[in-house]
Amino acid sequence: MTLEQNNLNLDLDREGYLINFEDWNENVACELADKEGISRECPLTQERMEILKFMRDYYKKFEAFPILRAVCKNVKQDRDCHYQQFPDPIIAWKIAGLPKPTPEVLAKIKHNV
Repeated sequence: MTLEQNNLNLDLDREGYLINFEDWNENVACELADKEGISRECPLTQERMEILKFMRDYYKKFEAFPILRAVCKNVKQDRDCHYQQFPDPIIAWKIAGLPKPTPEVLAKIKHNV
């Protein structure tokens, strides 16, 4: 599967996760959000981009999904910003261009552990 962005074809896996972490930028995030139906509901605001960028930075540094409670604190938003901005953290993970999480990580993310 591919995603066209500025005359480039970006590779996605079968579930829509960006294959190459380094291919991500804000425009790619907007395309991924549109693909996930997010941008139709609400565009990728500055607050949403801050969350996505923090998630990427955290993943790049620790190769792990950040604890949801820590995301809002680190981007200096309301305590429950992740629920307000991205009710499904898996969608945020995908839009942030992070690789597909393992089943164990998916379970933890879904249960906010």
